[in-house]
Amino acid sequence: MSLLLTVNGQSREFAGLAAPLTLAEVIAAMNLKGDRIAVEHNGEIAPRARWAEVSVFTGDRLEIVHFVGGGNGGLAYAAAGLADV
Repeated sequence: MSLLLTVNGQSREFAGLAAPLTLAEVIAAMNLKGDRIAVEHNGEIAPRARWAEVSVFTGDRLEIVHFVGGGNGGLAYAAAGLADV
């Protein structure tokens, strides 16, 4: 069994995981720090407070960005590092 998602425009297979999962479980499986990312699920922003309630199924689309502190005191936004997942 595996969960097939599109993450930041790329097909991703999560072997050993089966739907339905919560968005919080998918984020944990990707080893992402929840306090440093924003997630769009199927075209809608997913509020962090609801991640444990949002069901994720094969075929769903996620767009994930993480916040990076810059040297000028501002925040930069970058796509979540998918190569390390």
